[in-house]
Amino acid sequence: MEDHVSQYGIIGNPLKHSLSPLMHNAAFKALDVEAIYNLFPLEEHELDDFFANLHESTSPIFGFNVTVPYKEKVLKYLDTLSPLVEKVGAVNTVVINKERKLVGYNTDSPGFMIHLSELRVETSDKRIAVLGAGGSAKAILATLCMIPERPEYIKIYNRTAERSEKLLKELGSRINMDIVESVMSVDDLELRDTDLLINTTSMGLNEEDPCLIEEDLLHPDLFVYDLIYNPKETLLLRMAREQGARTSNGLGMLFYQGVLAFQHWAQVELDDEVKQIMREALEGGLQP
Repeated sequence: MEDHVSQYGIIGNPLKHSLSPLMHNAAFKALDVEAIYNLFPLEEHELDDFFANLHESTSPIFGFNVTVPYKEKVLKYLDTLSPLVEKVGAVNTVVINKERKLVGYNTDSPGFMIHLSELRVETSDKRIAVLGAGGSAKAILATLCMIPERPEYIKIYNRTAERSEKLLKELGSRINMDIVESVMSVDDLELRDTDLLINTTSMGLNEEDPCLIEEDLLHPDLFVYDLIYNPKETLLLRMAREQGARTSNGLGMLFYQGVLAFQHWAQVELDDEVKQIMREALEGGLQP
């Protein structure tokens, strides 16, 4: 690769399912920008070297996204955190400025809320259930607790209960989390009385993955949102659709967080035409 081509990308593990390169490379092409967006699959022991090299003036990398399982682990490597990151405690977008300082942002939170708004899913006084306790769950929980349209309550289930308890304790030191409760089993989520179910786990990425939710708990008054976008319809979403529930995968969230990330890197507002090109590139890359 030629040295003058600026590089952007995504770090995480695994990354083979990521559609982010399609979206960002389509935007670079549309804007006639000489840059490329790559996958940077990293093992945890490789993080130290990766981040050390980013400070070098010879590094061609000027920004990147962060996905599972590193959204919290990268915080210690960053020079500056946005106010939202300081509240949430998870990063998904890093900008490398002219001084090669690393600035962390979270575009997951606003990306998720913009997509919910597009779907006409309301949160005010609603009963919400969340599966998972990783970086994405953290961003979503923090946002739902900070917005004026607060839910009535949120119940969170993680297969390792200690992890969800730790998450709530950590967030609770910075945010009012009085509407959130960690539960010990899926049954305790009380899905029959729930308005919105959000899956933030990776369960469903692989075809052979079982579903965390029993089919008879899904109902027509429920909206089921799965952050997984590839495959297009996970087992959870298919079961929910068959039970008459409204559903959405996380492609819209991926799109909106990607637009916001790109704008942080480029420090420009993208016009609707470029946004449409990005969205079409994403949709074109989805498995059936």
